[in-house]
Amino acid sequence: MKGTLDALTLEGVSRTYRRGTRAPASAPALHPLDLTVPRARFLAVMGPSGSGKSTLLQCAAGLDRPTAGTVRIGGTAIGGLGEAKLSRLRRERVGFVFQDHNLVPSLSVAENVALPLLLGGEDPGERPRSGLDAVGLGDRGGDRPAELSGGQRQRVAIARALVTRPEVVFADEPTGALDPATADDVLALLRRAVDADGHAVVMVTHDPAAAAWADEVLFLAEGRVAGRLARPGAAEVGRIMRELGRRAASAAQEVHA
Repeated sequence: MKGTLDALTLEGVSRTYRRGTRAPASAPALHPLDLTVPRARFLAVMGPSGSGKSTLLQCAAGLDRPTAGTVRIGGTAIGGLGEAKLSRLRRERVGFVFQDHNLVPSLSVAENVALPLLLGGEDPGERPRSGLDAVGLGDRGGDRPAELSGGQRQRVAIARALVTRPEVVFADEPTGALDPATADDVLALLRRAVDADGHAVVMVTHDPAAAAWADEVLFLAEGRVAGRLARPGAAEVGRIMRELGRRAASAAQEVHA
């Protein structure tokens, strides 16, 4: 990992989208918020549908540019970077784990893990093999993704996300397509990446059981921070999510009344 600063910092970050090509009005998907994620921290982001979870992740990861505010990966403000430098930063200093794995089917498992290094012109050396060993798949490097189970493919995705030793890993519903036992295996790997290796993990999830693996849960509602919960338990997270869901449904009814 690079540097000694916080892994991720958001200062006054907001994102507004136009309601339509002809409509002058705009819709704020994310109101201004501040957020700091230290190294060796596991943060879960939760909220009802349309609460701004995905927008927050995309802005924080440099996949979308905020309307206002500053995003820093480590000490680097990414807002002023051109596309080439931003792509390099994402490749070298950010890891991604998605629900659908995003593995390249024509490449072997080891080649998928090595891909971020190869795209950066680096010699992967033994890092893909050691990364697969770390997720329990050291003997599957020559296989294609189609030969693996869903849980195994997600473990490969985690190995790929960690191969560059990133400052922060963004996980978007990483267990959404997995059964509970397999989901626990994947979450244990993310937890170990935080505790043993000092990575920061920011995970968007709808599952209270998944959120309970995190150090803290950040709740969003209508693009605003609706609360935070340290040392979360699944029951308490579920209660808060049900309450946020009721509020969102009530607000939608008022809009359409």
